[in-house]
Amino acid sequence: MPRTVFSINPNNVEDQIELLGGAPVIIKLQEGTQGKGVILAESKKSAKSVIDTLYNMNTSILLQEYIAEANGEDLRIIVVGNKIVASMKRTSGLDDFRSNVHRGANVEAVQLTPREKFMAINATKHLGLGVAGVDLIRSKKGPLLIEVNASPGLKGIEAATGINVAKHIVHYVEKMGRKNSK
Repeated sequence: MPRTVFSINPNNVEDQIELLGGAPVIIKLQEGTQGKGVILAESKKSAKSVIDTLYNMNTSILLQEYIAEANGEDLRIIVVGNKIVASMKRTSGLDDFRSNVHRGANVEAVQLTPREKFMAINATKHLGLGVAGVDLIRSKKGPLLIEVNASPGLKGIEAATGINVAKHIVHYVEKMGRKNSK
């Protein structure tokens, strides 16, 4: 994972930013979807201002190291029943750093490295999920885990890959239902 801190103390924001290697930093609401609540603070001053505002709104946040070389790209990997069924690369639009489909990202099928496959499956297993959307970015240090979504959207991945991901999920749920009814 990129260096990440749960920001719970408004009195040491500067120290939190320094733990991440300084600005720029990513500020994330702990509950968000489709890229909403993800902010790029390009300076320490702007980060402190945004964090202060969020603290005053009694919002739980985390701060994350900004990985510049990801260049607005990430990987979305759909894992169903401990198997990867589809993967795509999402590339942000020109005016945004977030690579969410709902924010206008471009999508295309992607070949994963063995390490990326291992990380996606293990992250899903460790969280005890049967279905997950795992988001990774490629960095100088290798792939980094950004987040794991327990209810991933299918809007872009089916179009990008031509794979009927929903069908895989339904078959998995049916299989688990039969298994648990015995």
